[in-house]
Amino acid sequence: MAADKPLVHQGAAWRLRVAIDAPLAANFDYLAPPDTSPTDIGLRVVVPFGSGRRVGLIMAVLSLEGTADPDAPCIEQLKAAEAILRDLPPLPTDWVNLCLFAASYYQAAPGEALLQAIPTGLRKPDPTKRRMPKSVAKNVPARGEGPALTTCQQSVLTELFGRLAGYSANLLFGITGSGKTEVYLRLIEAMLAQNQQVLLLVPEINLTPLLEARVAQRFPDIPVVSLHSEVTEAARARHFAAALSGEARIVIGTRLAVFTPMPALGLIIVDEEHDPAYKQLEGMRYHARDLAVWRAHQRGVPILLGSATPSPESWANVQSGRYRRLDLPERAHAEAVLPEINLLDTRRLTLDEGLSAQLLGELAQGLAAGEQSLLFINRRGYAPVLTCTACGWISNCRRCAAHRVVHRQDRTLRCHHCGDTSPIPRQCPDCGNADLRPLGRGTQRVEEALQAHFPQARILRVDRDVATTRKQWEALEAQIRSQDVDILVGTQMLAKGHDFPALTRVGVVGADAGLFAADWRAPERLFAQLMQVAGRAGRADRPGRVIVQTEHPDHALYQCLLRHDVPAFLDLELTERQRAGFPPYAAQAIVRAEAKYLDTVLTFLQGIRELVPMTEHPDVFIYDPVPMRMVRLAGRERAQLLVESPSRLALQTFLNDWLPRIGQRKTEGKPMAQRTTRGHASGGVRWAVEVDPLEC
Repeated sequence: MAADKPLVHQGAAWRLRVAIDAPLAANFDYLAPPDTSPTDIGLRVVVPFGSGRRVGLIMAVLSLEGTADPDAPCIEQLKAAEAILRDLPPLPTDWVNLCLFAASYYQAAPGEALLQAIPTGLRKPDPTKRRMPKSVAKNVPARGEGPALTTCQQSVLTELFGRLAGYSANLLFGITGSGKTEVYLRLIEAMLAQNQQVLLLVPEINLTPLLEARVAQRFPDIPVVSLHSEVTEAARARHFAAALSGEARIVIGTRLAVFTPMPALGLIIVDEEHDPAYKQLEGMRYHARDLAVWRAHQRGVPILLGSATPSPESWANVQSGRYRRLDLPERAHAEAVLPEINLLDTRRLTLDEGLSAQLLGELAQGLAAGEQSLLFINRRGYAPVLTCTACGWISNCRRCAAHRVVHRQDRTLRCHHCGDTSPIPRQCPDCGNADLRPLGRGTQRVEEALQAHFPQARILRVDRDVATTRKQWEALEAQIRSQDVDILVGTQMLAKGHDFPALTRVGVVGADAGLFAADWRAPERLFAQLMQVAGRAGRADRPGRVIVQTEHPDHALYQCLLRHDVPAFLDLELTERQRAGFPPYAAQAIVRAEAKYLDTVLTFLQGIRELVPMTEHPDVFIYDPVPMRMVRLAGRERAQLLVESPSRLALQTFLNDWLPRIGQRKTEGKPMAQRTTRGHASGGVRWAVEVDPLEC
C-alpha cells in the first residue's frame, strides 16, 4: 500500500516494503535512503506515517525500476524513509516467520505482531540516546553445585537427554516440591555445553526473582537476561539486543519473551504451563505456551512444559500422542511427603469472620510449634461489598456492572475492574442511614480477625495491594524466608512456585465460589489453585497439613483433591468437555464489542453475524450475540459473539473470509482491501476478535 503525499527522493535506487504497527493487513512502500542495500531486510527504519513518524521493520528491498510487480506503486506516490537503524543486527527470518504465524493464527495485523514483539525503546523514532547496546553483565556469585538427584529426576533426565537432538514436546508432570526446577537446570547445563541458548518462560513476574537467583548461582559465568514488564525500557532493549546477538545464553521472561530472537536457540522451557497468565488479553491475544510449542517445532528444538497441575489441553495432547509425558511423583527432599488434606464441612459450623474453630485451632498449633501457616483466600480488600441495613443500598461501581470493594486501611471503595475509587461514605448515599455494613470478606478482613485471635502472632498479608512491584514482593519474600512471619494471609500470589521450608499448615477459605461459576473453566482453575496452594505445606522435613473449609465436601473436585489425584480430575474434566463440545474438542473464536448503549452493540454483532452465508462454511456455527457476564465496564456496555467449529482449520478459513467483510462493512460500502481484526464502527462501537479465548 503506498503512503500518501508524494515526495521526490533523488538518488534512491530502491524502495522499501515496511511493516508498521497498525491494525491493517498491509505493508507500506517507501523510497529507500541512499545507503540502502538488499541485505537490509530485517532492520528497523524510521518512516513518515500519517501526520507523524514511526519505526517500522523492513520486509523487502525492491528495485525502483524494471519491476514486474503489478501492485507496485508509482514512484511519485512514495514518501521517503528517513533513516535505516543499524544499531542492531537484522532480525532473523525465523523470528519474522514466528511473528507472522502468530498474526495469521490469532487474526492480527502482521505489522502489529512484528513491531509489538520489539521492546518499546527500540520502536522510538528519536530515542534519547542512540548507542550500541551494553554488554550483558555476567553473574558473579560463586558457582553452586546442584543437589543429588532423586531416582525419578534421574530417570526423567535420562529420557530427556535422549530427546535433545530435534523437536520433541514433553510434559513434565511433577507434584509440588518434586524438583522440576532442578530438572530445568540440568537441561540448561546440557544445552550450554553444546553452546546453545535457552528460553525459560514463567507466567508471572513474582516467580522470576528466585528462579533468576538459582540460575545465577548455578551458572555464574553465563550471561543471563530477564524480559518482563518491570525491566526498565533501556534494560529491556539491551537484553533484547543481547539475545539477538547471541551474547545472552539464557533468557528468562514472561509471555512476551516468547518472541525474543535467539539465533542459537536450543531449548524452550515453559514453567507452570497451565497458568492462564500466559494468555495475552490486549492487542494480539496470543497464548505464549502454544506459540512456544510452535516455535520449538519451527526451529527443530525440544520444548519442556512443566506443571504440577497440567492444563486439560496439554493432557489431551499427551493422550493423543502429540506430547510425551514424564512424571515426578515424589518430593525431592528426602524426608518430605505430600501434605495431608482435610475437608472441613462447614454446613453446621458457626464461623467467626469465615474462620471455623477447627481452623483456628490448627493455626494455634502451628504457633505453638514455631512453624509458619498460610491462610489462603483469593479475594483482596476488606469486603466485597458495603451495604445499608435500612434501604439495601450497595456499593455498586458507577462505571461497571460490579461492586466496589471495601478497602479498610485507606478507607476507600474501589472497583477492581476499572479502578473507580471513592471514600467510604459515613452514611448511606440514598437514605442517610449511618449503619453501613461490609458483606463477605477479603484478605484485609481475615487479617484483622486473625490479629484479634492471635495478638502475639506476626501476621503478614500478601496480595496485590501490598506487593505491587517486584521490589515489594522481594522484601516480603525475604521476610517470610527469615521466619519473621508466623501466619501468612494471601491470595494466589502465594499459591505457586514458592518454597518456604518452615511452612507446614495451609488453610483455605471461600473456595466454594469457584465450583458453580458461570465460566466453564472455573473448576479447572480452582483445582489448580488448591493443588498449588496445598503444595506450599510440608516441603522440607516437617509434615504438612491442609484444611479446606467447604459446604460441598462430596464434590468430585474436592474428592480428587483429597487424594492428590490430578490425573483423575483431568480425565473427568476432559470427559465433560468432550460431551459438551468444549475445547480442546472444538476450536473457538469470539468477537467482543462495546459502545455507550447495549442495543447498539447487539445490533452491530447481529449485523456482522449475517455477513457470510453459513452454507459456505457448514462446519462453523455462530451463536447469537449476547451481553457479556460483566456487561458494563468503565462506562461502556459490552456484548460478544461466539464462533465455534470442531475443526481448527475450518474456523481459520471462516475467519479469513469473514473478517475482511467486517472491515468493508465499517466503511459503508467503500472499497477496502485490508483485513482488520479490531476497529471502530458506527454508533461508537469498538470491536476486536480473539482466537482460542480463555473466557467465553
